[in-house]
Amino acid sequence: MKKKILIIGLVWPEPKSSAAGTRMLQLIELFQEQSFEITFASAAQTGDYSFDLSTLHIQTVQIQLNDSSFDEFVRTLNPSIVLFDRFISEEQFGWRVIENCPDAIRILDTEDLHCLRYARQQAIKNNSDFIVDDILNEDAALREVASIYRCDLSLIISDFEMELLQNTFKIDESLLFYLPMFYDQKSNYLSFKERKDFVFIGNFLHAPNYDAVLQLKSIWKNIKNKLPEAKLNVYGAYSSQKVEQLHNEREGFLIKGRAVDAFEVLEKSKVLLAPLRFGAGIKGKLLEAMVNGTPSITTKIGSEGIATYENWNGFICNDEVDFCEKAILTYTNENLWAKFQLNGEAVVRSKFNKEIYNSDLNVRIAYLLSNYKKARKFNFTGRLLVQNQFNSLKFMSKWIELKNSLNSEN
Repeated sequence: MKKKILIIGLVWPEPKSSAAGTRMLQLIELFQEQSFEITFASAAQTGDYSFDLSTLHIQTVQIQLNDSSFDEFVRTLNPSIVLFDRFISEEQFGWRVIENCPDAIRILDTEDLHCLRYARQQAIKNNSDFIVDDILNEDAALREVASIYRCDLSLIISDFEMELLQNTFKIDESLLFYLPMFYDQKSNYLSFKERKDFVFIGNFLHAPNYDAVLQLKSIWKNIKNKLPEAKLNVYGAYSSQKVEQLHNEREGFLIKGRAVDAFEVLEKSKVLLAPLRFGAGIKGKLLEAMVNGTPSITTKIGSEGIATYENWNGFICNDEVDFCEKAILTYTNENLWAKFQLNGEAVVRSKFNKEIYNSDLNVRIAYLLSNYKKARKFNFTGRLLVQNQFNSLKFMSKWIELKNSLNSEN
């Protein structure tokens, strides 16, 4: 019998808009290589930049929030695996999957730990230093960790977050699987002399990216004064008026909007600047810069989950002055630039190669498909949450469904 997997997406994947879209297509590729028949469902509306999943022979279904029509749909499909895209999707549909397909393996792709990102953002707002224990104060942490426990397996994109979940939240390793993004390293790209200008790239619906551009606006004049011919090209999907008003031709601070081809933009640029002050997971822009041989200047937050200071493809900086100095140095020193390019190549090949993780993931999923009852028996906390806390989500959803039904009748 054909193995089936249902992917419930918080949104429809947009790989040309965000790293999250790229991540989802990578997961789809992994399951197709295991001969799964894939159905992708979402309650979100498709957009102009949504990937056409039919080109990958994937069935797509529009589902409704707080609507029992999902129950019949999932029962009829009867998937062996349900993959939730972010914990919010698991909250919305997980209890329905449990009721209608109790034998289906439930997998959560966290994308990043939202509670970590929120805690860091709050520290910035409070003008205070972030400490790991701050994450325990986040309401999102309760929801996100509960979702991890309710699932049979959670895919974690960052080794930093793997450590955090195991050491701070004390989640057993059997519920987690480290699966970063992966890329094929390019064999050749444009040289130092063939490139020009600085670049930033990122989806502006993502708060850390807008904040990073504001940081760049603050420090760019110091770089421009030393490199009067250089420009900073800022690319990103879904730029708003507050982003576009930062455009300044005279200062060479140029808001370019959506990049048609992010790889081409990165390869033509000499240095990527990413002064990220908060965030979580893996920053796709920094990995893609490595793939395209483009050195980068970033922060500890930007480098997290990718590489250390010693093998970074550029510099990891702690303050604005250092950031500016290192940006100028990397932009002007060809030998140093070439060394950083090689660093990036080594990082991608050693840590972000699909073959490193593919076999172990296949083994873990095969084990769960054959032994899910045993695995769930020992996940007592998960069973507890399904029995008790999860019922609150279930009955809230049923209440909303009844309310919507009564409103439509009136």
